[in-house]
Amino acid sequence: MATSVINPVVNGAKKLYQEAVGKVETALSEYGESKKVEFPDTAYSLPLIYALTAKKINTLGELRKVLDEIAGLIPQEVSDIKQVLDAGACALLAEEAIEAVRYLQPNPYTSPWIGFVPDRIIRELGIKLVDGRIPGIALIVGAPESPEISVKIIRELQERNILSLVVGSSSHGNMAEQLLDNGVELSLDTYIVPLGEEVSSCAHAANLAVRAAMTFGGIYPDKDGTEKIVKYCQERVPVFILVLGEDENERGNLLVDEKFATAAGALNLNFPVITPLDIPEVPGAIFPNVETDKIVSRALEIKGIKVKFKKMPIPVPYGSGFEGERVRKANMWVELGGREKPSVELLIMKEMDEVEDGKIEITGPDIDQVEEKSSLPLAFVVEVAGKKMHKDFENVLERHIHHFLSCINGVMHTGQRTILWHRISKEAYEAGLRLKHLAKVVELKLKDEFSAIVDKVQVTIATDEQKVRELIKFAEPIFKERDDRILGMTDEEVDVFYSCIL
Repeated sequence: MATSVINPVVNGAKKLYQEAVGKVETALSEYGESKKVEFPDTAYSLPLIYALTAKKINTLGELRKVLDEIAGLIPQEVSDIKQVLDAGACALLAEEAIEAVRYLQPNPYTSPWIGFVPDRIIRELGIKLVDGRIPGIALIVGAPESPEISVKIIRELQERNILSLVVGSSSHGNMAEQLLDNGVELSLDTYIVPLGEEVSSCAHAANLAVRAAMTFGGIYPDKDGTEKIVKYCQERVPVFILVLGEDENERGNLLVDEKFATAAGALNLNFPVITPLDIPEVPGAIFPNVETDKIVSRALEIKGIKVKFKKMPIPVPYGSGFEGERVRKANMWVELGGREKPSVELLIMKEMDEVEDGKIEITGPDIDQVEEKSSLPLAFVVEVAGKKMHKDFENVLERHIHHFLSCINGVMHTGQRTILWHRISKEAYEAGLRLKHLAKVVELKLKDEFSAIVDKVQVTIATDEQKVRELIKFAEPIFKERDDRILGMTDEEVDVFYSCIL
């Protein structure tokens, strides 16, 4: 490994370690050795230190002792790559110590940063990682030279359902503010989680990974050894790191030493680093000079993350990362349904010769025929046909309309049946989104995800109030018949029962 990498890693580890010791010493003088140290809502003490040293840290005094023990990870002279990785591990452990001291304060983080990710969120993420809804996690460190690049990268990640953890800053600012200034919503629901502006906040990404090993792998360092935790992260936790934007520092390097050290720490867990910056390459570990417009696809390729991604024929991005997106009234072009206007959403089965595949019929004004912040009634009726389609499937397929439409960037969909609430943002409207695109998404997703039973789909959308009320009257007895059938069902009438083993 080149000295141009080794020296910044070792120097960065020393700086982070010294910062950690200084902060812990200051806290000891203020609170004493018995002061409890912990992150909120976790069963794993200080998770990263526990995972990599097998030591459960509960007090400031214990934290000071473990810092003494890990000091030996920083080499005086480097003779092999293991010493570089050890220095990186020391950097991550020091970062967690810095963060633990931060959490002695009543409000360690302020919006938009969230800091430590609670265990309950890990469990939610784990289920999505297991079932494939989240195929991978991107740790984004720093910020590119322009907000437009930030938005482009984050939208590509959202379209591919990649969870983005945003950390740190560069000479161009921080990515969280770049995104917020451009109207991008940051939340777990939108798959964009801003951890913190300091490099030490990277510890919260690393401790998320090791908690996944303990939570889902059932591996505990004091029982199974720290090596098994590391191996689980290397093989089972699909994380890659994007380092964006150069730093201002006294030595004129593109990155501060602390980022080099943190990257080396992440390499212990097999998290590759991909960057557009012209920094030294480490084969199989650090991949420099990757163009920003190709960085997402290259990162997925390097990490071996296979994403089932089909570009929708609509003028805005599409993906699960947009599913929890909220469209605020200030940013709304049009509202459909809601408290003021009647609405209905219905999916029904038809015979094969009764459905014209791909047909979209719109009755009433489209959203480009109304003024900004208008409110319209809405009927969204989907007719499906298939050789293996059965009437009992109607209700199941109908529930998926919410998911299909919510994944459109700039579309908010809540409710079902005759209680619907849609909002379409000004950005989506200005990009060219119209009602026909909503229909096309539902058509294509039904045929893609339910190809075994759905062969043909046609969609009728109505915004004319009289037509909407007619369709509500048509739908109400169908809804009642479905409810009566389910309410009357008994165990004796059912052949197959299901349970969850996750």
